[in-house]
Amino acid sequence: MNPDLDKLQPYPFERLNALKAGTTPPDKPHIALSIGEPKHATPALVAAALQQHLDAGLATYPLTKGMPALREAICDWLTRRFALPAGSLDPERHALPVSGTREALFAFAQAVVDRRRPALVVSPNPFYQIYEGAALLAGATPHFIPCVADNGYLPDFDAVSAETWEACQLLYLCSPGNPTGAVIPQPTLQRLIELAGQHDFIIASDECYSEIYFDEAGPPVGLLQAAAAMGNTEYRRCVVFHSLSKRSNAPGLRSGFVAGDAEVLAGFLSYRTYHGCALPMQHQYASMAAWQDEQHVRDNRRLYREKFDAVLDTLDGCLDVARPQAGFYLWPRTPIDDEDFSRELFAQQNVTVLPGRYLSREVGGFNPGAGHVRMALVASPDECVEAARRIREFVTHL
Repeated sequence: MNPDLDKLQPYPFERLNALKAGTTPPDKPHIALSIGEPKHATPALVAAALQQHLDAGLATYPLTKGMPALREAICDWLTRRFALPAGSLDPERHALPVSGTREALFAFAQAVVDRRRPALVVSPNPFYQIYEGAALLAGATPHFIPCVADNGYLPDFDAVSAETWEACQLLYLCSPGNPTGAVIPQPTLQRLIELAGQHDFIIASDECYSEIYFDEAGPPVGLLQAAAAMGNTEYRRCVVFHSLSKRSNAPGLRSGFVAGDAEVLAGFLSYRTYHGCALPMQHQYASMAAWQDEQHVRDNRRLYREKFDAVLDTLDGCLDVARPQAGFYLWPRTPIDDEDFSRELFAQQNVTVLPGRYLSREVGGFNPGAGHVRMALVASPDECVEAARRIREFVTHL
């Protein structure tokens, strides 16, 4: 077996199940705020496209590169959403459909890390655990940058040494952040693009939460947008990852895309051809329908705004928590140890949240996720408000 498999740590939900084991919650309906799985209705247009094209391509293998029409829809969406220069994205060179961003974020490291020399893969901390596993199985060493309240829960990139940047081959970003909801501002993204050029590394920007935000006039900035604004319209060293799971409430479709630097994507396409992960044709048609429609995305944001308003109103004065800049997570500080908080909340109220330490790594004796929990406001509005009421009751009696 690959010896690097032994370096993988248990997934956060394995640790959560172990934490809850042996605990008998009260006889109340269980409410899960632990997993970021959207529960809003998938738009009818996605199901309609699936049904309409159910027989499409069943007798042939789909191309890894995807249909030209899907790649064109992806590039058109990126150009509209991030105000990119018209024609700067070539569907033949700058975009690839993928089977969800989880698969692509992992595979990307396997394709781009040069094993012939020591490599660091840099990421925020807390982080999406796929980044760490991808680094380890690519033969690289993960390097974590803490995200703490004093820095707006953004990584302090200025604290990273020149030696670390020189050893970095791949930088994972997550903006809006999971679990903090923090959005990296455009000047910071442009500074990172400059560093990538100086130190010869690639930026992989996980932007799967980019379409869940609270101000319709102020959507989160993206990496390609930052690159274009500084004249980098070839998007050198910049690759973004987007998904329909959160944007369109279609996690079961397993559909997203990777876009950016054409030279990098050419190598990634070569890797994916061997990997064998082409998107089924009917999923491509459904994806094309989703990327071409914005009304369901605006409706989705409205539902999240309503839930955040109601939940934060209920929790006001109870927990140290604030509305994130974007995304669908709350990242409150806990009045007691985050593992104790999560276990006892489940035991007393049958509400499941995720201890923040499970999303982070301890570096130098410090775990930036400790003392927080992640709450995913993905359930129905009534369930989210009921969960908030139970949390308030739980905290009141601590």
